[in-house]
Amino acid sequence: MDDDTDTETDDDVGDTIGQDVSELSAVLGDAYRGELDRETTWRSRLDQTTTWSVTMMAAILTWAFSSPDNPHYIVLVGVLVATLFLFIEARRYRDYDVYRSRVRVFQQNLIATTLDPAQELEHGDWREKLAADYRNPTVKITLLEAVENRLRRIYLALISVLLLAWLFRITAYTPDTGFLETASIGTLSGPFVLGIVGGFYLGLVAIVLRRTEREAKGEFEEEAIGEWKDSND
Repeated sequence: MDDDTDTETDDDVGDTIGQDVSELSAVLGDAYRGELDRETTWRSRLDQTTTWSVTMMAAILTWAFSSPDNPHYIVLVGVLVATLFLFIEARRYRDYDVYRSRVRVFQQNLIATTLDPAQELEHGDWREKLAADYRNPTVKITLLEAVENRLRRIYLALISVLLLAWLFRITAYTPDTGFLETASIGTLSGPFVLGIVGGFYLGLVAIVLRRTEREAKGEFEEEAIGEWKDSND
């Protein structure tokens, strides 16, 4: 009989807490702080990847411009390494967004409603959605959207710096030789190399400029910032 009593108590503990406002508030508060801590941890991991990218860029550019005899294609190797870091950071961003989305659910539906009860809930079934996500955690955005985000925020600028440095390297360091000839790598002709590099960069720009509905929770957008400013004027 004791085992039956324990089982029944375990089954009913969630309902009991859910009906007690003070206990439910404590549980939600602890859950929010836990999710916020996880979000902060993953945010720091994103920053670490960016730091590695910048450090790698500085080392490669320093070596590439230290002597005219150093091959120019080492800068392109830096572009490939930066692209690798981009995908690593995009994967981390997908994990980061899992916890950020939960934090935003708390902020939109619990904290915002507490501060301004006159406003309607952002999501009427937010507790059910949050419970379902705790039972079956899933990533919320695609890898392509994550890549787009990190490109827009950081990596397009970093890769642009590398490509501009490469163009400067193949023109300024060999004034007596045409840049088409200087751009060649082994048996690959200069025009072919320039075409590959140009196509790669245009592909990155196309990813950044694509306009689709974003799945990332609480993403900062220019339109949202404008609406906030208008509402506070």
